[in-house]
Amino acid sequence: MRRDPEALLPLTPAMFQVLIALADGEKHGYAIIKEVARRTGGAEQLRAGTLYTIIRRFVQDGVIVESDERPDPALDDERRHYYKLTGFGRDVAKAEGQRMQTMLGMARAKNLIPKGRPA
Repeated sequence: MRRDPEALLPLTPAMFQVLIALADGEKHGYAIIKEVARRTGGAEQLRAGTLYTIIRRFVQDGVIVESDERPDPALDDERRHYYKLTGFGRDVAKAEGQRMQTMLGMARAKNLIPKGRPA
């Protein structure tokens, strides 16, 4: 039975940032925090407590899973847990992106934000 990704929407901004961070591959918690800060120019700062609450919920909902694959122990801290998107998780991220795109279209139609792409 196929689950409906829209059943988990809307996501909080922090939740969506976690999915975006995992979209290009597995990461451990600290790497997710750093990725979000780097990608947003520091505008979005995930705290560890917030991140691990999101991770617990996403694992429970089948959005992400803990990866069985590990880097060479000589190159990594064995205490780290790596996470990756599931197929369902990717569908959830895509659905949230579509939802946000629709909302932006509504805002543009009401002249709340400029039409077209910013330069």
